[in-house]
Amino acid sequence: MQTGSATSQPIGHFEFCQKNRSECGVRSRAGAPPRVTASGWAVIRQVNAAVNREISPVTDQELLGRDEVWSYPKGRGDCEDFALEKRRRLMQRGFAAGNLLMTVVRKPDGEGHAVLTVRTAQGDFILDNLDNGVKLWTNTPYRFLKRQASSNSGRWVTIDNSAEVLVGSVGN
Repeated sequence: MQTGSATSQPIGHFEFCQKNRSECGVRSRAGAPPRVTASGWAVIRQVNAAVNREISPVTDQELLGRDEVWSYPKGRGDCEDFALEKRRRLMQRGFAAGNLLMTVVRKPDGEGHAVLTVRTAQGDFILDNLDNGVKLWTNTPYRFLKRQASSNSGRWVTIDNSAEVLVGSVGN
């Protein structure tokens, strides 16, 4: 996944950072992502499936009476809450914060959605509350918009979707 320039932090993440300062001040050394072992992949798949199973999906509006509240779920939550919980559990299992990146995408229907990107030497993989499978980012139906910077968990960067095929026409 090619990232571009710095961009705005989602308001929900900004507010999450105000309440969880230690989560958003993590600085990581720039470098190549790690090669994940077979046991590491087992942990990633287990965490993705467990969080998807344990958390009941509900919108922020239904749960809290307002939109864009990013928080750790207590049994219920929406897409970014699932992704935050997966990130937390993987960090507890030894994965580096700089390789677990909150990511904002657009679903095929145009709706915004949040997923967790896991950076690995094998590619960038997506953990999604709408899919129990762990998929390479290019094998998802999403248009990728932005994600946390791998070097600073409080910063966000654009995602270059230039690999998408663009169809043009020439008029006479």
